[in-house]
Amino acid sequence: MRLFIVFILCCLCGEAAASEPKRIAISFADNPIDALEAFSLANQHMERFPEPWLMRKSDGAYAWSYTHGLVLLGMERLYRQSGDEALAQYIQSYADHFIDADGKIETLEITEFNIDSIKAGNILFFLYERTQDPRYRRAMDSLQLQLEWQPRTHSGGFWHKRKYPWQIWLDGLYMAQPFRAEYEKLFGDDQGVYDDIVSQLVVIEQKTRDTDTGLLYHGWDESALQPWANPETGLSPGFWSRAMGWYAMAIVDTVEHLPAGHAGREQLSGILERLVDALIPFQHPSGLWYQVPDQGGRGGNWLEASGSAMFTYAIAKGIRQNLLDETYAEVARKAYEGLLEGIISTDPDGAVHVNDICRSAGLGGTPYRDGSYEYYVTTDRVTDDAHGIGAFLLAASEMRLLD
Repeated sequence: MRLFIVFILCCLCGEAAASEPKRIAISFADNPIDALEAFSLANQHMERFPEPWLMRKSDGAYAWSYTHGLVLLGMERLYRQSGDEALAQYIQSYADHFIDADGKIETLEITEFNIDSIKAGNILFFLYERTQDPRYRRAMDSLQLQLEWQPRTHSGGFWHKRKYPWQIWLDGLYMAQPFRAEYEKLFGDDQGVYDDIVSQLVVIEQKTRDTDTGLLYHGWDESALQPWANPETGLSPGFWSRAMGWYAMAIVDTVEHLPAGHAGREQLSGILERLVDALIPFQHPSGLWYQVPDQGGRGGNWLEASGSAMFTYAIAKGIRQNLLDETYAEVARKAYEGLLEGIISTDPDGAVHVNDICRSAGLGGTPYRDGSYEYYVTTDRVTDDAHGIGAFLLAASEMRLLD
């Protein structure tokens, strides 16, 4: 638990602030922490992590972004377990930086139909619940409007982006469907929308599932015109752990907001079980999964942080939701131990890091990404990137509930 708390305070984003760091005390209701240690950790946190919108400053990223949203969702889970206002204020400061008095989100261009832009919107449900500020509702409405207009494949799935026509990536299911489900639960409650959400999750498994391994290919091009796409199936060439991690998290976070008794729950339970069963044979003895999970013995491959953390989160939450039975708990515990022992490191000065994170991966674009094994294993392998930090925060918060 101490390592977990150190990580929370030390691994959220950015560079040293010029002003005197704030001093806050962090404590969990059932796990109080020594106040002096909390002050020390908070100082370190404030020195390393300035404003949340700069958490990917080193990448030149300044935007309403899924990566920021992932980290802040992890912090929201921690806030709900700890009640610490510093976490809530940090989340709110990000939203308030981008959302103006009329509820318009700076940097959001709806007509780009970038599915990644939706993810950060999940923090707005939390902020609206806390404040009832109409700006947050209007911002959510604008994201929902994008999804109403989002282009679709003939099979009904959202395009990943306007510039990636006819393509569905596993990533995109996490970006959009949990937001849609929660929005509908709070503001709509249309059975047809819930059915469509489930259908999109079901169809992409049908399109991307490999019959030999049970693993899911990263992307599918309905037109089969992309150079990376198999001309017969439209599938990308290989498997990527984080892509399947995004999808697994999409399932459990969507189910959280489906109406009681909705038939889609059973369908999604079956999909999650099939995916986890497919992943288990490729789980390394350390508990982790490789960047390219089915080719652990090949040169250049590595045990990757974000995908492993996402699987941990999805399995643990799936058990809590009764989507998976208790026999899968050992898989989650083994994975979490692997994260703590093989991914998390601590400097002599107490600074905590998340290592071995894939910075980014995708399909197509410029420079061109062909989805090959060589492509995935030559992507940047980094420390303390938001993908790994956010995924670990989610995994750690969910494992506390499992244990």
